[in-house]
Amino acid sequence: MQIKLITMTAAIALALAGAAQAQSPATPAGKPSVDRKERKAEHDRVEADYKAAKAKCSTMKGNEKEVCEADAKGKENVAKAELDNRFEPSAAHARKVDEAKAEHEYKVSKEKCDAAKGKEESACEKEAKAKYERAKADIRARHASSERKAATGSTTK
Repeated sequence: MQIKLITMTAAIALALAGAAQAQSPATPAGKPSVDRKERKAEHDRVEADYKAAKAKCSTMKGNEKEVCEADAKGKENVAKAELDNRFEPSAAHARKVDEAKAEHEYKVSKEKCDAAKGKEESACEKEAKAKYERAKADIRARHASSERKAATGSTTK
């Protein structure tokens, strides 16, 4: 009789524990719950900012307009990368933010070089390319150690 009572008590306890677990929200360990509406609103805001910035460029002409459009597009790409990093923080997203910033700076600099002619334009483009390559190398070096730690599961710094 006592064994039946213990068995029934254990079964009830397991059933209650299972019901409590089923009611708790299922979120993966270590991942913050993402509010989809907030993320969508932020994404829409980034796109609206881009459209507004591009509209300002429409009154410009020539190289000034091209520089303005490159700047607007670059800011949009950086904002989207930062948005991804904010809602899903990771070393890969942090690296994408840095890469987007470097690419934005490079494209704007390159468009500004188009205003010059001949050797000045060529020298300006070479300097912009060299800065971009240095930035990419810095990003690789800065993020290589964190990516290795993530791949090996190491937590030491």
